[in-house]
Amino acid sequence: MEATSQRTEQKQPVVFECCAPEAKSVYLAGMFNDWNPEATPMTKSEQGTWRVSLDLTPGHYEYKFVVDEQWCCEPRCEGDRSCPKCVTNPYGTMNRVLKVQ
Repeated sequence: MEATSQRTEQKQPVVFECCAPEAKSVYLAGMFNDWNPEATPMTKSEQGTWRVSLDLTPGHYEYKFVVDEQWCCEPRCEGDRSCPKCVTNPYGTMNRVLKVQ
């Protein structure tokens, strides 16, 4: 019998944060959940920062926050194309980008 070695990419926890103290709900939508705007609810801290942790394999991910049903890269973000944390998407708006090592 011949042994085969399979390399499995190790998942690692990644914490996403969104500062939206006045928001009633915040969700995370992106490549990791098929852009489902209700798949990944975030939890609000007493300081008004919303957080969620996901286990992701190494790779390139694009995502957005859904704050009170409005899609955005970050609350109060003007969609500045010079933002190093964002990339243009096919719809002419911006997505946040994350590279997991």
